[in-house]
Amino acid sequence: MAFRYPGGKKYTGSAASQKGKSSPSLFGNRGMSLEHDLNETNQYYKAEGLAVIHKKPTPVQIVNVDYPKRSAAKITEAYFKQPSTTDYNGIYRGKYIDFEAKETRSKTSFPFGNIHAHQVEHMKQILHHKGIAFLIIRFSLLEETYLYDASHFIWWYTQQQQRKSIPKQHIEEKGHIIRVKYAPRLDYLETADNVYFS
Repeated sequence: MAFRYPGGKKYTGSAASQKGKSSPSLFGNRGMSLEHDLNETNQYYKAEGLAVIHKKPTPVQIVNVDYPKRSAAKITEAYFKQPSTTDYNGIYRGKYIDFEAKETRSKTSFPFGNIHAHQVEHMKQILHHKGIAFLIIRFSLLEETYLYDASHFIWWYTQQQQRKSIPKQHIEEKGHIIRVKYAPRLDYLETADNVYFS
């Protein structure tokens, strides 16, 4: 089946995966990607009855379907659509939580190019309705992960239009480091407790 990104570019997987080898970029921070860490953490939270937080599925537009027999359908071509909101949402301690998770290889800043304008607008709406919105930002080469409130990001994105990134120093000052542990792996709700519920 052929998947295509917006604009028509065909998705073929990474070069490393095509050769049957693992990409080194997937093995930062003790061997886990940020998405993998968060998904494992969310499973832990749910199993322990602490929170219900899910990764939103990436929308896919189906273009072609083959029907080799009446009882079966086979998707032969589809496009990844641009997500309309953020990566994760759910409920914790009676509050709606919504966040975007991003990794960067930069050691000095977080590029705005990682977030789309409609996602910023979505985070604004969450804050307007008194929900909790933030970004989880991982500096993968430094093995540091931060919870960074959406209000800070929105200010940089809307008020500092001459810039193309947020300095890491500001994320260190206004953000909150998330500890990597055994279980849960990336305990961002422990950090959220200190930021939003203390």
